[in-house]
Amino acid sequence: MTNALTVSDLTLTFPDGAERITALDHVHLRVGGGEIAAITGPSGSGKSTLLATVSTLLRPESGRVELETATGTIDLAALSRRDAATLRRDSIGIVFQQSNLVPALTAIEQLEAMVHLGQSWFVSPAERRATRSHARDLLAAVGLSGHENKRPAQLSGGQRQRVNIARALMNNPSLLVIDEPTSALDQERGAAIIDLIVGIVREHGAATLLVTHDLSHLDQMDSVYRMVDGVLTQQKAALAA
Repeated sequence: MTNALTVSDLTLTFPDGAERITALDHVHLRVGGGEIAAITGPSGSGKSTLLATVSTLLRPESGRVELETATGTIDLAALSRRDAATLRRDSIGIVFQQSNLVPALTAIEQLEAMVHLGQSWFVSPAERRATRSHARDLLAAVGLSGHENKRPAQLSGGQRQRVNIARALMNNPSLLVIDEPTSALDQERGAAIIDLIVGIVREHGAATLLVTHDLSHLDQMDSVYRMVDGVLTQQKAALAA
């Protein structure tokens, strides 16, 4: 796979009165395209901060976040705010713990909005048809055929999370960042979402970071890391290709 993410010596602190709290303490990791690196650890240990930093929502104080794509390698930590926003839109898929769907939009419109937000004011009918076809294909891939025209209030929690995953894939991202995708689901629906994510990642080839508190799915991950007080330790390494 072309895509890969390499994090090197990543450090980030936050002010706390006269002191500073270390959220990320010289973090290192690597995940290849089509692989999932799981990150576990107690609440408040820095897991979500790592995801936000890797996906350019936070800027580290030091270190590198290198994303390898078909067009080259980019240090995400060095991007300007504008370039980071463009790269998030075009190359990074983010699945938040809560689905954050727009209440007024149908499932298919949630996905279409991801594309049209990055386009000029004029979108040709052919482009709109292509976008809608791609959105339908992704909704079908996550098991939501027949639900395209339902709004979030008409969907179950598991279905909303499936829309969330499909939306994150709409721009064929090189990097997929997933934060606690099963936290609001029961065990059966949570297992189904993990199976879905594994299948989608293998098919689409995105380098994927997945934060989870559910240890029952770690055998499906390619590598496993544990974070405590901003320190990341690898517990299971990916097998060599």
